[in-house]
Formats: sequence, C-alpha cells, structure tokens
Amino acid sequence: MEKLVQIRIRNNEKIIEAPMGATLEDIYKLSGIEMKHGPYSARVNNKVEGMHYRIFGQKDVEFLDISSQSGNRCYTRSLFFVLCKAAHDLYPNCKVWIDIPVSNGYYVYLDIERPVTLDDAGAIRRRMQEIIDSALPIHRYQTTTEEAIQMFKELKQWSKVKLLNSTGRLYTTYYDIDGYKDYYYGALLTNTSQLYLFGLEKYYDGLLLRLPSSEHPDELGEMTHQDKMFGIFKEHHQWQDILGLRTIGDLNEIVKQNHFSELIKISEALQEKKIAKIADEIKRRSNLRLVLIAGPSSSGKTTTCKRLSVQLAVNGIRPIGISLDDYFLDRDKTPLDEKGDYDFEHLHALNLPLLNEQLTALFRGEEVELPRYDFPTGTSQMSGKKLRLGEKEILVVEGIHALNPELTSQIPEEQIFRVYASALTTILLDNHNYIPTTDNRLLRRIIRDHKYRAVSAQETIRRWPSVRAGENKWIFPFQENADAMFNTAMLFELAVIKSQAEPLLEQVPENCPEHAEAYRLLKFLHYIKPIPDTQIPPTSLIREFLGGSSFTY
Repeated sequence: MEKLVQIRIRNNEKIIEAPMGATLEDIYKLSGIEMKHGPYSARVNNKVEGMHYRIFGQKDVEFLDISSQSGNRCYTRSLFFVLCKAAHDLYPNCKVWIDIPVSNGYYVYLDIERPVTLDDAGAIRRRMQEIIDSALPIHRYQTTTEEAIQMFKELKQWSKVKLLNSTGRLYTTYYDIDGYKDYYYGALLTNTSQLYLFGLEKYYDGLLLRLPSSEHPDELGEMTHQDKMFGIFKEHHQWQDILGLRTIGDLNEIVKQNHFSELIKISEALQEKKIAKIADEIKRRSNLRLVLIAGPSSSGKTTTCKRLSVQLAVNGIRPIGISLDDYFLDRDKTPLDEKGDYDFEHLHALNLPLLNEQLTALFRGEEVELPRYDFPTGTSQMSGKKLRLGEKEILVVEGIHALNPELTSQIPEEQIFRVYASALTTILLDNHNYIPTTDNRLLRRIIRDHKYRAVSAQETIRRWPSVRAGENKWIFPFQENADAMFNTAMLFELAVIKSQAEPLLEQVPENCPEHAEAYRLLKFLHYIKPIPDTQIPPTSLIREFLGGSSFTY
C-alpha cells in the first residue's frame, strides 16, 4: 500500500495528503492552487527548494511564483541555462559569460572568436525560442563531485572545474537539457516551456538578456540606458584581468596558496587610485562649490565621502560636510507611504526650500545658521552653528537623494559634482553563475546592523525588501546623473565578510520566514574560502562594516 504524507499548503492553509517521495510539482497539482506565472519554486519548512524536490515527510509548503524573489531567481537561472544551450548549439566551441546586471537585464559576453553581430543575437534568440517551444524537460542529477569535475573537464568548462575543486563537497548537483549539461548553484525550473517571456538584444560587444518586469510580469522590463554603470563594470573587469581573478574558483585558489595579502594590497590601491582621480576631476573644475554623494544602503558611501575628503585636502581643497538628515521637515509634515506610515525616505520629507536657500546664500559668500533635526521630538530646530564658505572650501554632502536634480533645483548645475557609490560585485561564482550585487550589500548590512545597531540578522532580512523598494524609487532612476561612479566592492571582500556573516545568519530561527533567505546566503557563502581580516588596512572601505576603521562614524 502506498504510504502517504501530510503536507500543509501555506498558500491556502489546506492540509493535503501526497505519496511519499512526490515532487513539489506533483504536490502542486494536488494543492488546488492556480498560479499564472508559476510555481517556480517553493518554501519548504522555510527553506526554498526547486520543483524537482521530493517530499518524504510532513512539511509546510508555500509555492512561489515569479513575483517572489526566489521564484524570479529560479526563472532567471533557467533562462541562463537555455541561453547557454542555444549558444552551444549554434557555436559549439563558444564561451559564454553571464555577467553583470545592467539596463534591466544581464550583460552576456559571447566569445566566438570574432565580434558578435546583430545576426548572432537574432540566431541565438530564435534558437532559445525553439528550445522553449519544444517543452524540453530540465533534468536534475546528483553525482559525486569527482565525477562532476571529470564531466566538466571533458566539456572544457574550466571555471566550473575550478569552483568544484575548491568546495570540498562530496556530492554535486547538475542539470541537463536534451544532453546539454550545466551547473547552477540554485534551483531551476522543470521544463523549458515554463519560460514564457524573454528578450535578447545586441548590447555593446555582447548581448543583453532581458527578463519579465517584476512589477508587470507580462511585460519585459524597460530597457534603460546605463552607459556609465556599464563602463564601471568594464573598468573593473580590466582590473580583474590584471589580477587573473574573475571567479570564486580563482579567489579560492589564491586563498589556498596564501597569496591573498598581495590581492588585498592591490585591490585597496586600485580603489584609492580611483578616489584620487575623482578628487583630481573636482580640482580641475574650478567653479564647483558642492559635491553630492549618493548610493544605496550599505554601499559604503560614508567612507567614500571621508576618503574623498582626504584626497580633496591633498589637492588643496578644504571639504566641509553637512548632513541632509538635519533638513528633515517636522514629523507632522512628513509624507506618508502606502501603509500610512511616515516615509522618511521620500524626497519631500526634506525641507528643500530651506536647503536650496542656504546653499545659494553660502555660494554667494554669506553666512548661514545650519538647522538641526531633533529625532526624539521629530522637530527641526536652528543649531546655533554658523557656516561661511572660504575661497578654497567646498561642501561635501552625502544622502540617498543626492543624484536627484530636484534636491538642488535652485543651484546652477556647473557648481555641482555628483558621485554615485555602490558595491557592484564583479566577481562571478563561475562563468554561468553571477553573484547579485544586492547579496553583497545585504551581507554588509547584516554585519553592520548587528555590530553597531543591535539589530539581528532576522530583522535586517525582514526590512530588506522595504529598503530595496526605496532604492528603486529614489536612487536607481538617477544613477546616470552622476559625474563619477565609484565601485565600493572589493574583489576579496566576500572572503573576508564570510567569517562575520555566517554566525549571524545561523542565528535566524528555522520557524520564521526570514530563515529562507538566511539559508540561501549561507549556502552561497559555503562556496567561498575565508580570508582573515587582520591584513585589511584601517582606512579600508569595508572597515565601515567589519569594524576597526580609523575613520569616525
């Protein structure tokens, strides 16, 4: 007699019975749930699993569609797989690098030993659609890591060989579409027909893979121009080529050989050189009076501001810092969000008329009395602190709205220099597995919140979607307004923050929704060999999060 197990379906709070060993795909068919775009994955006892996953005991299951981060990641990885197969079918000896997120898609570098053309993009797009229309099953297999390494050696997938060689794992999972094999560090869909929408365009010297919009999943995400952002990514790839460091497998090899000291020194020097070049550009523009620095959460913009101020001083410019936080409106005048709560991240939570009035006066050589915002009472007060700009002095201001032209609408553009700072992760897990830049920032924030704000990893993860929503509204649309972009991510960074992040993630209870994200991040960090932070200099940007900085925050 077939043995049954009880499954609680969180989507509709029903309890069903399913055969022991049934897949999540089987269980979905029994659940009575209907999803237009999904399910693509499921949260099983607060751990995200792919639809291939088999159930052998009593479980809580919540099915996830493309609107969820986990479901979206599963869809995206599966689309990567189909793209790689299509390219291999058309150009058997090609090399594909799934690279950086840009222009609401992913830049793909295709090495076919000649320049990529519009015809190439069209041919791959058509082949991808053929694979999708053929409704090919995506098979999931588990084998020993030794056998997986040998398989990828024969396929000449060297970045995967290097990664798997460094993990120390006994078993490895890989996927197959019609004989084409690949490795992905997260779950995939079960059939190519589930990929209902994508785009593929010629983009610079490669391709741009486009995905469904997160807000409107029946439409492709809007293709935005991010020329400056793309330039920063390409610049960092040039640095990586100098260091011979493109993937986590490369990084693990450096750590294993105990050569990370040189890597840290060169990475820090390259970053300082970039800051110095920005300071030199500010020096060249003699009419500048205001430097604005913006960036998303945990981008390191505070340390960027401090290190840039040092380089400005080297150039004979005295930087004067003021805080946008002191220009908050009284709390009862603060805009409300959709839930009726005070929206302190809203641009109009700031007293823009006062800010522009005081900046204009300062640039005319007048003296102003700066405001001070009293957070306990939620009121704006005059501080008694007077300020007048000298001839060689320049204002340096950081804040999330610094790239928004409305912030300083009354200040002539020729007097403003805008800097965008963010942790743009350029190292890949392997050539088909990119590392989300948001993961880097979230790990930074988890460490910082615990160390300096007594906030748990669970609470940081819980708040993160709200933080991201604010960034999407108030920061990312204005990135290309920057006069200079600065990548705050370090090539060795994940190996250093691993040791502090893992114990915090392990404390997230299994019975809370945030456990799924903590578990995912822990699985990712397990790929990376740790580097001790003892050789990180006190002026390093990541000291803002790790502690031990020589700067005062």
